[in-house]
Amino acid sequence: MNVPAVVIAAPASGSGKTTVATGLMGALRQAGHRVAPFKVGPDYIDPGYHALAAGRPGRNLDSVLVGSDLIGPLFNHGSRDSDIAVVEGVMGLFDGRIGDAKGSTAEIAAVLGAPVVLVVDAKGYSHSLAALLHGFAVHAAETGIRIAGVILNRVGSARHREILTAAADRVGLSVLGALPRTEELSVPSRHLGLVTATEHGQAALDAIEAMTQLVAAHVDVSAIVGAARSGVDGAAWDPVEVVGSPVAGNPVVALASGHAFTFGYAEHRELLVAAGAVVAEFDPLVDLLPADTAALVIPGGFPEQFAAELSANEPLRQQVRVMNGPIHAECAGLTYLCKNLDGAPMCGVIDASARFTDRLTLGYREAVAISGSVLFDEGERLSGHEFHRTTVDCPDDSRNSAWAWSTADGIRREGIVAGEGGRIHASYLHTHPAAHPRAAARFVARAAAEA
Repeated sequence: MNVPAVVIAAPASGSGKTTVATGLMGALRQAGHRVAPFKVGPDYIDPGYHALAAGRPGRNLDSVLVGSDLIGPLFNHGSRDSDIAVVEGVMGLFDGRIGDAKGSTAEIAAVLGAPVVLVVDAKGYSHSLAALLHGFAVHAAETGIRIAGVILNRVGSARHREILTAAADRVGLSVLGALPRTEELSVPSRHLGLVTATEHGQAALDAIEAMTQLVAAHVDVSAIVGAARSGVDGAAWDPVEVVGSPVAGNPVVALASGHAFTFGYAEHRELLVAAGAVVAEFDPLVDLLPADTAALVIPGGFPEQFAAELSANEPLRQQVRVMNGPIHAECAGLTYLCKNLDGAPMCGVIDASARFTDRLTLGYREAVAISGSVLFDEGERLSGHEFHRTTVDCPDDSRNSAWAWSTADGIRREGIVAGEGGRIHASYLHTHPAAHPRAAARFVARAAAEA
């Protein structure tokens, strides 16, 4: 397969990676390319913008959640039927998991054998840019990464660009583009990052169009296409192959979506379908459960922003409360299953209350399942990720917990497993389904048994 790729990275967060990566995807598509969009790390928001720009699902490449060995197969799967891939990095080029930098953009670029284009926020730089670029170029070479060039962001004037270009030339790096300072591309943000593309609606499309035209006008897109490379060989990840034989009966798995529940991996739906499910999306803000629903998946998102609307859909909350099929709820889904969220009545499936806080809980976790469930066996170990500002208050937060992991303060228990045979699995921990295809197969099999 060996689809050529380019990785959009930066010295630090806030340099303009999302603007450049999204605009480049749009500009390439505008030029007639079939673009495969990717994001390094567990981010759910950027891939939504990528999908709109590229016209195909945005996907994640996270070696912490899936392991390094799956990065190549998942890349091949996601880039099938494309002629170029654009991979947006995470944080700074060499930043990853605290402690060992696992999952960094540099690691993913090395696994893919793809060159890096470094986006630098040039505001405040002149000749000193040479020192910054020299350091990154040397360290990249020492770690087996090739920097193909630089895109300068927030350039103040033509003279400013000349000085910066000369600085880059001194360290042997080509300037592939220079974006002027502009306020046109502001995308609303909130406590967990950008507002999702789904919520932002037409404004998201307008922002993506502005990014596309900015990159098309100020970046040498053809030079980036010429620099793109990939060293990924081998087979593509195949959801049908990893789940085994599909169950009979085609049980309906309802998948919550819409503005409140937007955080999910494209591979999750593909695994559910491969396991034999009919996946039916619905919007809990306005819809009821799809006909013949046998199981329910509620992904992450921003329910705290829509608590009143979710609460107002009382007929759906009642349906969820009394259903007997398996339920898989992550993060936002967990809060929706509680008795209430910031005082607004929710489904009441689990005996807990959820509330918004000022504290961000963020990071990778090495977790062990401490209760058998519809998804995991007791004792099963995996890597997950937390990213939330809500918290859940339970009468006894250690009973029938989903997970446990070690912290500096001891063992933390998290999540809730409830119902007969652990049919309800609700947790703040996000996992990548491609790393655990058996969980999807078990879930669909239970749905078929309940249908």
